[in-house]
Amino acid sequence: MPRRTTPGDAKQIQQPTHQSRARSGRSERFRTIVVGGGAAGLVMGYYLRRAGEPFLIVEADPRVGDTWRRHYDSLRLFSRPRYASLPGLRIGTRDCPTAAEMADYLERYADHFDLPVRAGEQVTRLTCHGDAFTLRTDRREYLADRVVVAAGAHRRPIIPAIATTLDPQVRQLHSLEYRRPDQLAAGEVLVIGAGNSGTDIALEAAATGHRTWLAGRHPGQIPVELDSPAGRIGTPVMMFMFKHVFTQRTPMGRAMRDRDRDHGEPLVRNKLAHLDAAGINRVGRIVEVRDGRPVTDDGLVLDVATVVWCTGSRPDHGWLDLPVFDDAGRPRQDRGVSTDVPGLCFLGLEFQFAAASGTIQGLDRDARYLLRRLRTQADVGNVTPVPLRRAA
Repeated sequence: MPRRTTPGDAKQIQQPTHQSRARSGRSERFRTIVVGGGAAGLVMGYYLRRAGEPFLIVEADPRVGDTWRRHYDSLRLFSRPRYASLPGLRIGTRDCPTAAEMADYLERYADHFDLPVRAGEQVTRLTCHGDAFTLRTDRREYLADRVVVAAGAHRRPIIPAIATTLDPQVRQLHSLEYRRPDQLAAGEVLVIGAGNSGTDIALEAAATGHRTWLAGRHPGQIPVELDSPAGRIGTPVMMFMFKHVFTQRTPMGRAMRDRDRDHGEPLVRNKLAHLDAAGINRVGRIVEVRDGRPVTDDGLVLDVATVVWCTGSRPDHGWLDLPVFDDAGRPRQDRGVSTDVPGLCFLGLEFQFAAASGTIQGLDRDARYLLRRLRTQADVGNVTPVPLRRAA
């Protein structure tokens, strides 16, 4: 295993160790700073390290992988190990990994390649003056020639305004807060949002004895069972399509991008037949609240004890004090490269280039592209590629 330096090891400035302690009193400067130590940030770090580029990864959570640790306990990825692994190190599970397995894998990945992650530092502001970015965290200030934003994709829950008019005794959770069924109050449960997370939570609520209602438009579903022989055969085809066919360059890809922005992704593992077999009551949209109770679009008043909002989330890029967003609040970018601020890039955006861009299997290609673009924007000097230790 690579040696971990101690917090007092002052010589490790260009390549600080994983979870090293902050030093205060002056700004440190790096060629590249990657904001976010999740899967996207680690993949970017892998390629920067291999190219011999000095860089730093700044991660808000105390441990690498904590974003996955905050997901509900029963979450399983849709991807099998081949598609759930980052470049250079296979995840090691036999089937689709759980959220906990993914969290531990990311932490192991950062250690395996000795990636310079400073964990437990929340970025509060990013500005650009002249030829340098200034990045402030809750601990210190950094200067950087280039910044890759690989964080904040699913940070701000979207909750409709009618939530404030529900009876105060109705327990409310957003899917970002939900962990396990013991958070649900005794009585009936309403899950609002019929996508993948919503159906997961509805099935779990029903399985633990709650009469469960699921509200929202059906987003469609993958026609085969993911874990069936047909699903195992079809997965490579689907992954190829998402990565190479449904891209910004093709009419089919652009149509999918625009549709997903409005309607969300189809169900992958769960099916309508599963919901019906579990006894889940499917209803239409929740359009109002009457006497503190949610009301469906056909006038049904639901007397529920818990409401789980599976209504999506927004990126949290409020710390970016730069003119880089369009009217919808999305970064203006070309395959992740900011079209407004040279040296600023994004990684892990939904449909950054392809339908796979927001997934683990799409990060590899997007990160390699960003590295090429960054190295053509400025003279990066004579760097020698650094051989990475091979995975066992």
